[in-house]
Amino acid sequence: MTERKTLKTIRYNKSIQRRINININHYKAYSETKTSIELDIIPMKDKYGKFININKEDKKYFHIYFNDNKKKEIENISLNKDDNVSKISVIIDYQIKSFSELFYMCKCIESIEFKKFYRNNVTDMSSMFHGCSSLKELNLNNFNTNSVTNMRSMFNGCSSLKELNLNNFNTNKVTDMSAMFNGCSSLKELNLNNFNTNKVTDIRWMFFGCSSLKKLNLNNFNTNNVTDMSSMFNGCSSLKELNLNNFNTNNVINMSYMFSGCSSLKELNLNNLNTNNETDMSCMFSGCLDELKLKIKSQFKNFKEEAFKN
Repeated sequence: MTERKTLKTIRYNKSIQRRINININHYKAYSETKTSIELDIIPMKDKYGKFININKEDKKYFHIYFNDNKKKEIENISLNKDDNVSKISVIIDYQIKSFSELFYMCKCIESIEFKKFYRNNVTDMSSMFHGCSSLKELNLNNFNTNSVTNMRSMFNGCSSLKELNLNNFNTNKVTDMSAMFNGCSSLKELNLNNFNTNKVTDIRWMFFGCSSLKKLNLNNFNTNNVTDMSSMFNGCSSLKELNLNNFNTNNVINMSYMFSGCSSLKELNLNNLNTNNETDMSCMFSGCLDELKLKIKSQFKNFKEEAFKN
């Protein structure tokens, strides 16, 4: 029977090293072969081997190994189907500033659980789970987003996620949510009632390709500072109604393809829409129902014709 691979962290602590002469090879020798990961993210010194660099700016490094016959070392977490790793448990025990692309293109992972967050100071979570196309379970109950400013493409391509609980997310400091849920094609509903978008400037492609979303409540969204809404709902083909009466578009310069491909949309409330002459509205309603286009045309007499082109 072929031995299955797994990622294994090598926890190396300087205080332990002083008391006992333990080196990394000892950790490797006694590690077990499993199909899940216990991922302890802790600082390590670069003289002990190859490292994954989580925070390039501050040069804090972390050790991660494949526990297979070759004792393969990797420099980033990038797993594919043939790696046979399906579950990850994560403990964050350091003041890290960036988780950008942490699990980027980990196509084989089905479950990730964040067990603990200690002394967290993360500001960047952009593309954190980007391309995790097999991810079915994501436990973020212990997630700390208090300092995060960038959530761009955070769940981009998580096409197997059917539900996502973000009730504990603090988005008070976030400025970029572009493509945040892009390609989450299995999500049927998404509760964003607790989202604070007061500082957000970019929400383009935010729900692009969320083709299973049947309802979306954005009544609490503050778009006063948003400049780009292009393709925001592009491909949301299951949405039948959408209320955006609270949307302030005074500063928006790009709405192109905003509702493109919303082929089931019958009710769209845009009472506060500002159709600024300088705003790009090309193909804004391409692929939408003709009856919806007629409603919009009758409601907004000064709407650009380019908005209705397919």
